[in-house]
This record gives sequence, C-alpha cells and structure tokens, in this order.
Amino acid sequence: MTDQLALFDVVPVAEPDPAARQLEQTHRHASAIAARLPRTVHFGTSSWSFPGWKGLVYSSSRTQTALAREGLREYAQHPLLTTVGVDRSYYAPVPAEDLLAYAAQLPDGFRCCFKAPASVTSLTLGHPSRPSPNPDFLSVDRLVDDLLRPCDAVFRPHTGPIILEFPPFPRSVRVEPSEFLARLDRFLVALPSSFEYAVELRDARLLTPAYRDVLHRHAVSHTFNYWSAMPTPGEQLAIVEPEELPFAVVRLLLRPGTWYEDQRDRFKPFSRLVEPDEQMRADVVTIAKRVVNRGRRVFVLVNNKAEGSSPLTVMALAERLAHQFESGT
Repeated sequence: MTDQLALFDVVPVAEPDPAARQLEQTHRHASAIAARLPRTVHFGTSSWSFPGWKGLVYSSSRTQTALAREGLREYAQHPLLTTVGVDRSYYAPVPAEDLLAYAAQLPDGFRCCFKAPASVTSLTLGHPSRPSPNPDFLSVDRLVDDLLRPCDAVFRPHTGPIILEFPPFPRSVRVEPSEFLARLDRFLVALPSSFEYAVELRDARLLTPAYRDVLHRHAVSHTFNYWSAMPTPGEQLAIVEPEELPFAVVRLLLRPGTWYEDQRDRFKPFSRLVEPDEQMRADVVTIAKRVVNRGRRVFVLVNNKAEGSSPLTVMALAERLAHQFESGT
C-alpha cells in the first residue's frame, strides 16, 4: 500500500527564475517594436559582458567572464539587438579561435562592428604625458594583419563596419588638421575595398568640411559620436550630412562634459536608466530617419555610460524611432 501511494506523490515544480520571466516580457515588447522598424536599422551595445543585464538581455546570473565567452548567443536572441560592438580589437588582435567561437553563437545576418586597433589609429604610444611616435600610425599593413585578415578568414559573414576611432592627440604633440587629413586621405585610398569603414573623431578641430570631403572621396562613413569632448551628434550634422554617407554609424558613449570613470561608478551595475537624455535621443532619431529614408543602413551602438543601461536606451530609441516612422513626423 505504501509503495502504491508513493507512485502518486506530488513532485514540487521549480518556480521559473524571475529574471527568465522578465526576459520573456522584454522579448515580447522588443519584438513588437522591431516589427515596426525598417530592416535597415541596427541597434546594438558597445559590448555584451554585463551581469547587470539579467532580465534585460540574459535569463540567469552569469559572471562577466562567462558572458564575454558565451553571452553572444543569448544576446543575439533579443529582437532589437541586431549588431554589437567589439571593443577588444582596439587593444589587441582577437585570436582566430575567439572569432570562431563568436561566429558559432550568431545567427545568419548578424554583423559585428569592430574597432580598428589603436596600434593603427593612435598617433603616439605610451602615456600621454610622455608620448613616443607610433611607427604604425595609419599603417594599412598593420590593420590588415591585426584585424582584417583574421576577420576575412573565419568571421567574414559576421563582419560589419570597421570603426577607425582616432583618440585625441597628446597636448604636447601639435598636429594641424590639414596634416592629419592628408595622411588620412592616403590611408583610406589604400584600404581593402572588401570591407566597410567608418571614421570616429575624438578631436573637434578635425570635424571640418575638408574632413567630410575626404570621407566622400573614398565612400567611407562618419561615426556620429556622443562623447565627452565632441559636439553632440546633432551638432555634427552641420558638417556631415548623413544622406551623403554610404551608411551611418552612431556611437552613444558619454554625455559631453562627463568622463568614463565617473559615469561607470555612478551607473553600475547598468540595470536601469539613471540619466535619460532626451536631446541625445532626438539626435539619434533624426540621423536614423535621414539615413533610412535614403534606403541606407544605420548602426546605433550604445554604451552603458550614456544613460545607465544600454539595453534600456536601445528600447527607448527603437520605440521613438518606430513612432516617428509610423506618424511620418
């Protein structure tokens, strides 16, 4: 009798993780927004290894190391996250085995925006207070060896725009804008044409009509960046018209006048919006609409330090952009 009753004992059912339930709701909301957006709009974040995104992008608690290694698979399931920035390529070449591991986690059509290595885009080496000349500044061969060839070999279907981020020149090194643009011109003409490129400036002196003309000559895009010491993306429109670009890249990094360490400490663990910036959002929508209305693509990459949480900023931007397209305003 006891054995018979044991057959009908009730086995407790484990409660779903609250983060998993939250993520299901997030995906439903995001999917509804994504259905209202043109397919030429690509939102993403500057990286993906943030445990604080549990319930926003990830369904369970994982370490930063685990997410860096394996998080792309779940990241790419988010209906609005159709691109991502790969920042690590700025600091050192990405090993081929890591590129293969990334590719195994990504769906067809998902493209990553790689930052070109600092070994190519930094004028100097060492600490800014004691800089030394960088012999590989604007070296096409170094860019090919460190980034383009590995991507071409094992990651080509997932390689999106290559972002050429030029950090501010050290104060002790005087470089005239005309000199920089002449070197940039020679560099861009020699780049392999099988990749797409976007230049990101970190020195407002360089953002001139002459700079714009260099980009146009080589069908290279401009990166509209929201960053500490640059004009806002909306102000950059006075120099670079997005309709004239082959595609557009927008990078939302730091509110002008703020700095990385301060915002990181204030905003972590990056699970909520702390400082929504309505003007920044309006600028992004303006740029995206102008690009998409010409039938071209736009890549919008959001950093946690812009407003507090990249995925939540993406949701807000996507909702506003979808409304703008529907209303025709």
